[in-house]
Amino acid sequence: MTKEPTAAVYSTEQVKRARVAVATVFAVHGAVTGSFATRVPWIQDHAGVSAGQLGLALAFPAIGASITMPLAGRISHRFGARTALRGLLALWTLALILPALAPNLLTLCAVLFVYGATAGMSDVAMNALGVEVENRLDKSIMSGLHGMWSVGALIGSAAGTVAAHIGADARLHHTLAALVLTALGLLACRGVLDLHSEPDEEPPPRFTLPPRSALIIGAVGFCAVFAEGASLDWSAVYLRDILGSSDGVAAASTTAFALTMAVARLAGDRIVDRFGAVRTVRAGGVLASTGGLLVVFSPAPAAAMCGFGLLGLGVAVVVPLAFAAAGRSGPNPSQAIAGVATITYTSGLIAPSAIGSLAEATSLVVSFGVVTALAFGLVLGAGVLRAGDRKVTGSAVGGAPAKSPSGS
Repeated sequence: MTKEPTAAVYSTEQVKRARVAVATVFAVHGAVTGSFATRVPWIQDHAGVSAGQLGLALAFPAIGASITMPLAGRISHRFGARTALRGLLALWTLALILPALAPNLLTLCAVLFVYGATAGMSDVAMNALGVEVENRLDKSIMSGLHGMWSVGALIGSAAGTVAAHIGADARLHHTLAALVLTALGLLACRGVLDLHSEPDEEPPPRFTLPPRSALIIGAVGFCAVFAEGASLDWSAVYLRDILGSSDGVAAASTTAFALTMAVARLAGDRIVDRFGAVRTVRAGGVLASTGGLLVVFSPAPAAAMCGFGLLGLGVAVVVPLAFAAAGRSGPNPSQAIAGVATITYTSGLIAPSAIGSLAEATSLVVSFGVVTALAFGLVLGAGVLRAGDRKVTGSAVGGAPAKSPSGS
């Protein structure tokens, strides 16, 4: 993340408005994902790809994001944080148009690579700005920002569900959605903090390995995202195949998990402000581990649904706090955030296939035993997020960013 010149001063009201603006950006970003996800069956039919080929193509967004996310810091350094976010977010919202246009597997893989690249770079830029606003407000906001992303994803998926229900062409649906979301994003970006690099500051490298601090913090994020991805993609299958529930009940478990995640993130900031990042994540790890055990040893669908709900509650705030900790872990926040984002994207990429492979070799119950073990890793590794606990001696508004604390 770029640093502001010392002459730049922001009033309390300006920073509060910037918080609303960044929250809107998060919601717009999530709405693109929700809009895309609901039309994947249409895109599959239009491109004429099999289920296996679709699975291959859907790996390319994460590949594109992981490769290009380090560029976000370089772009912010050159153009300033506001201009960089404006451009990267617009590229992401407009990239929504591309997948529905792909006529075959090769072009689908290519456009999904671009789709993921723009997603990842804008993700890093908006999270870095979110950390900057959080520093100046001296209160936790990252969980709520990620909650707004979930709200945006739910709105986008709801609109996509309606479009699919009426049989709308995804090319038309995604073009209209992209234009609306681009306009909303550009409007929101007018209110974010306009941070610029110091004249003598060295630009961050175009491509680099994540710093050691990001690797350690990212390991905690990896555990949370793995549990999240496994639960989202496999909870319905688990209830149907292992516990014999109906398709309707199985589908409801996935929806309930997503809603639990969104609500927990929206409410998470107050908990973090009261108890701190480390204690919050440790408590979340206990909840998630308990939920995992409930899933593994559940005798009935209702108990398993409660278990998945506890998993959602437990992991909901971990990734926002990981980004916040990364943003305070060293002199180059964008590089650290990009490193954590790369690790979490990778976790989200491998979780569904890893669960499936392990289930095929053993059973789905064993797979969620592994998920439970990773969830318990949050309890053991929460201490590395103590950089997410702010300890500021003066007001963070209008001055330098809040310093990282030395203790939990």
